[in-house]
Amino acid sequence: MAAEWGYSPTNGPDVWARLFPQAGGARQSPVDICTSIASSDSNLEMKKLTFAYESQSDLRILNTGHGWKVEAPQSGSRLEGGPLGEDIYQLEQFHCHWGETSAEGSEHTVDGRAYAGELHLVHWNTTKYQSFAEAAQHPDGLAVLGVFFDVGNESNDEIEKIVSTLSEIKFKGQFTDIPDVIDPTTFLPSGLGYWTYLGSLTTPPCNECVIWIVYKEPITVTEEQLVQFRSLSACSGEAEEFIVKNYRPPQPLGNRALRECNAA
Repeated sequence: MAAEWGYSPTNGPDVWARLFPQAGGARQSPVDICTSIASSDSNLEMKKLTFAYESQSDLRILNTGHGWKVEAPQSGSRLEGGPLGEDIYQLEQFHCHWGETSAEGSEHTVDGRAYAGELHLVHWNTTKYQSFAEAAQHPDGLAVLGVFFDVGNESNDEIEKIVSTLSEIKFKGQFTDIPDVIDPTTFLPSGLGYWTYLGSLTTPPCNECVIWIVYKEPITVTEEQLVQFRSLSACSGEAEEFIVKNYRPPQPLGNRALRECNAA
């Protein structure tokens, strides 16, 4: 059985490497995106990153005890191009990270600045591997799109479809179906510029298997929507230990390349 982990001082990111050795590796995520060292790569411009998603209803949303996760396996979805080479990646799930206040919450930071949250759309390499579990064991197995949250006055309609279900999954282990149609494309910003680097999962066991694609432009959510995220409980049953903070702080970039694409 996997060791229990979380975000408290006793089981949080500072001790993960003792419980999960990969968490102490040299290819860990997230990182601080230092824009002055990001290199512009013409190859990323020439072979554009493209995506195609299906609109789906009745997707399952789950309280994992560390946050909410929407299971969205889409055999008809395609993420390809850009840093992914000739391989085709397929959407598996999406989830979110946030903080105790809206001055924190994103896992990646940009020149030291944190955003109010970060959405992750997790894909796996269907060209080379037979399953998500198999792909997660290989350096090019997963591709994750990261989207920052900025706080604004207008409610994000697509995020509100998530928020409207949270009262039904208040406690760890609870799940329900989202009645609304979800189109993952609507989670992405209008500006398609991004940074990319080789990294890891940001939660244990922190497998070093992710090609990260982090969008430069954030999307907007409201403070009220983030408050609803923080109302989830990390416990099962009637105990209430609210998930007010579920992000890992930046890890050393080391000698890894950080590339950028200024897509129109």
